Amino acid sequence: MIKPIELVIFDCDGVLVDSERIAVRVQVALGAALGWPLTHQDVVARFIGRSHAAIREQVAAQLGEETAATWAEQFEERHREAVDAGLMPVEGLPEALDGVTLTTCVASSGSHDKMRHTLGRTGLYERFAGRIFSATEVVHGKPAPDLFLYAAQQMGVDPSACVVVEDSRPGIQAARAAGMRSLGYAGGLTPAEELAGAGTVVFHDMRKLPALLAEQ
Repeated sequence: MIKPIELVIFDCDGVLVDSERIAVRVQVALGAALGWPLTHQDVVARFIGRSHAAIREQVAAQLGEETAATWAEQFEERHREAVDAGLMPVEGLPEALDGVTLTTCVASSGSHDKMRHTLGRTGLYERFAGRIFSATEVVHGKPAPDLFLYAAQQMGVDPSACVVVEDSRPGIQAARAAGMRSLGYAGGLTPAEELAGAGTVVFHDMRKLPALLAEQ
């Protein structure tokens, strides 16, 4: 018997806040400046949905530890500036949240500092305050299930009663590995076909989220 949904776990970047486009733009610029030319598609495939530590490992393998440290520092600075210049919630997200009656939390590859900034900048932080979890709190980031299992544990909910809202392939893989149901938001950068499969429901309009949750 399938358990009713008790908890909705949201990814942050690309699901709550429209920050993925900013991140990709900054990563492409850093690659060009620091010696690792990357296309938009390269960055989406390699970096989107992964933790800062995992991205830094990739840069270090390509360019060395010193350059990886410079890359990480410059990314944080440029990303913050771009967020302050005009970050917005994902289109339709505020209305969707108004229609969600289930308990919610956030589980993101980003740091707590980053989420305080992005969620705060978009007026969403207070909606989730006290229920925000970061990959910095677990050993392995997405696509490993650690973060989602940790969030469920902290919220006191069995993984089988959780549904994850994600916009990246590593995030969907992490939800599946955690034994959770998943909804793949394809209104951002990741193609719908990369989110589909293994029971994942893919959708393009965040306003449809309350109805989709009711069907889980």
